[in-house]
Amino acid sequence: MTHGVPRTPREASGRDSVPARGLSRLPSLTGLRFPAALLVFISHVGQPVPQTRLFEDDKLAMDLNKATEKAGSLGVAFFFVLSGFVLTWSARPNDTARAFWRRRFAKIYPNYVITWGLAMLLFASAYTPTRVALANLFMVQVWIPDFTYLLSVDPANWSLGCELIFYASFPLLHRLFLRIDPARLKYWIGAVVAAIILTPLFTYNVLPDSQSVQLNTSAAADASVEQFWFAYFFPPVRLLDFALGMLVAHAVLNGRWRNIGLLWSSVLLAGSYWLAQESDMLYAQRATSIIPIILLIAAAAMADAKGEFTLFRNRTMVWLGEISFAFYLLHFIVLAYGRKLLGHDLYSTPVASALAAALFAVSVLTSWALYALVERPITRHWSRPRREKSCRRRF
Repeated sequence: MTHGVPRTPREASGRDSVPARGLSRLPSLTGLRFPAALLVFISHVGQPVPQTRLFEDDKLAMDLNKATEKAGSLGVAFFFVLSGFVLTWSARPNDTARAFWRRRFAKIYPNYVITWGLAMLLFASAYTPTRVALANLFMVQVWIPDFTYLLSVDPANWSLGCELIFYASFPLLHRLFLRIDPARLKYWIGAVVAAIILTPLFTYNVLPDSQSVQLNTSAAADASVEQFWFAYFFPPVRLLDFALGMLVAHAVLNGRWRNIGLLWSSVLLAGSYWLAQESDMLYAQRATSIIPIILLIAAAAMADAKGEFTLFRNRTMVWLGEISFAFYLLHFIVLAYGRKLLGHDLYSTPVASALAAALFAVSVLTSWALYALVERPITRHWSRPRREKSCRRRF
């Protein structure tokens, strides 16, 4: 294949080959979506803030927060990389940018608007200014370095503001990455990984550090609001995660990926979480875990492509993965409204644990309803191929 000419993935030439594009679904990656969403749920359960706290024992509450406070950022980083990987794997050769954007809009925005409305109705309208609520509704809150905006209404939904930029960029990035000589993909991947790992170093040394972040966590506030926003929330910076997923997908599809397997990838990911616990705030958000994340995603995809057994491709895990987007958007609403209904009381460890489990169950059930009644039918309708004008630009 000539370097610089758009191509489709060719026959795998590396040691770890996979079937050509379109011959393999990725049920294990679908199944992995739910553990990632569960990490975000756990991080919110562990926050010792009035809006979600259940545990009466102060020491237990602080210990729980310390153990879980990095889980949410790990889950979000996993989602960002996974999004780029899966969209590249499933890209349609004759697709158009307009059709792609239409499908993404139908997949994301109806759920987003419904959960935004639920949060406003149930609790957020009592303390959210109109300008902040509207910024959140139109997914622009993530561009403003102010936690009043960033974590407004339904705090988890800030990441959708980043996904909006990812989807807008995908057609152009896809065309660019198709032009890369497969033998050079490793250099591109290495460069993006380096950029992600070095982002905290750049942020600490270049951006102002006058006002410390106060997130009511056990970690020391070792970054300013501007630094935290730039390294963790700023869409162009998080676009690196998405682009990395795309590049890794191209490497796998072209037989240019050295697979270490699901077991060792999982071990490294667990180790990266321990490392995050010992690292400064900005390094802990994603720099410590980005390499294990791509190793795990690639290993799961290659296992699926070869028809190998994994723990994540059974019917239950795939179903949980299918409802994971709804779960991601709904879980904080369930936690916050459940806490509101319970009043101001805090509970013993057994009772609080039982309440957390009940709120988890409610989150799963309501997510299933949102998926079955809204997300799935709308996505199916808008995913049907439509005749495109021959002169329309393709990617």
